[in-house]
Amino acid sequence: MTIQDWFEKRKEAQIRRREAEKHMEDDGQPSLWTKCVHCENQILKTDLEENMMVCPVCQYHYRINATKRIKLLFDNDSFVERFKNITPTDPLEFVDTEPYKDRLEKAHAKTNLDEAVITGTGTIKGHRVAAAIMDFDYMGGSMGSVVGEKVTRIMEEAVKQKIPMIAITSSGGARMQESALSLMQMAKTSCAVGKLDEAGLLYINVLTEPTFGGITASFGTLGDIIIAEQGARIGFAGRRVIEQTIRQSLPADFQTAEYLLKYGQVDIISKRSELRDKLADVLSMHGV
Repeated sequence: MTIQDWFEKRKEAQIRRREAEKHMEDDGQPSLWTKCVHCENQILKTDLEENMMVCPVCQYHYRINATKRIKLLFDNDSFVERFKNITPTDPLEFVDTEPYKDRLEKAHAKTNLDEAVITGTGTIKGHRVAAAIMDFDYMGGSMGSVVGEKVTRIMEEAVKQKIPMIAITSSGGARMQESALSLMQMAKTSCAVGKLDEAGLLYINVLTEPTFGGITASFGTLGDIIIAEQGARIGFAGRRVIEQTIRQSLPADFQTAEYLLKYGQVDIISKRSELRDKLADVLSMHGV
């Protein structure tokens, strides 16, 4: 397979996924049904939404945005966003197929977010925590300089308030439009994790679909306890890249949460419906 063939195949798969996840029919009227992208069963959208965006047939966990994640995990009205005023710029005046500034504007229009992470403090079943919640819908959850800055600042806030820190990740990795400025965030956030450790504070990672690249190579996998959502794909390089590099076929479940649990890379696998309880249990066991 040539590189061009690979890109074409990848593009076709993305188109199929978008079509399967569309919430509108061609005539512009809302559809009551959607087809699961995993098992291809027809599901009532209301059933899917009531089941926390988890397929009731095959238990496939759909991606959800940061706002929904906050509503599912935190006590009502307890989450207070912090560092919202830190917004991205275009220091390199980067242009690929379109200017980086235009991409940022489109990402904001799509998600109503200023960056790929929401940071703040709140309570989970009464346990006060600091948290960084990533949103894949914003430029693939990529980590640019602002994401790194916000994650670092909320970790420093956790140290200041002496409360546990939770990082909920969903990302394709570093943001190429910021070049070395993006890569620097890996070291920066890792140093912030070091401050949590020095302060003796609990740090929990929650890995969701998908978590890859510079996130797994930095703050995304440095937690005292690493929890993964059921079925989440987690890794550094993509499966195809690895297979082409080593010229070997990989196991079917490679880079899944279940595979990583088997080999000791994650500590707990959780269904979305059980994640809030499990986080509360971990916080309780550590007396925080």
